[in-house]
Amino acid sequence: DHRHTLTHCQMADESQFRRMAQLGICSNLFANHIYYWGDQHYCQTMGPDRAMRMDACATAKRIGVPFTIHSDAPVTPLDPLFTAWCAVNRQTASGRILGPNERIDVEDALRAITLGAAFTLRLDHLVGSIEPGKYADFAVLDDDPTTVPVETLKDVPVWGTVIDGIARPASQNRD
Repeated sequence: DHRHTLTHCQMADESQFRRMAQLGICSNLFANHIYYWGDQHYCQTMGPDRAMRMDACATAKRIGVPFTIHSDAPVTPLDPLFTAWCAVNRQTASGRILGPNERIDVEDALRAITLGAAFTLRLDHLVGSIEPGKYADFAVLDDDPTTVPVETLKDVPVWGTVIDGIARPASQNRD
């Protein structure tokens, strides 16, 4: 169970994802890249065709490559819901949609930032999901991210956290 992981993989194409699947390699995709640099890649550095397939979460999922998504903090802000929003919406800063066929649904994005990340790090026996025997450390949201409009996923408020099984409202976490 080596779980080697390729990080970033911005320009991996379908044949490369197929090869990853054959070799049992995971992918850690830089989803925030689409928002922050998607316009530049579309217009200047890669061109439209290649920019449309950047950070291809849907291809990874379809082919069966275990994947996670990340913000590359401190390169972009650490905000897991924003990272999930990037993978779900694939919207650039100007509002352009890059590769709508590479969008994933909210459930897959949430899995990518939780259990997907834990799996690639070989920590899925300890974290990544809420199960008996795992650490009870997680964020509590004010709304169900699977029922809000996908455009507002990044705006779902965080109520607080649960650390070691103890609920801590966000107001307490600031003190």
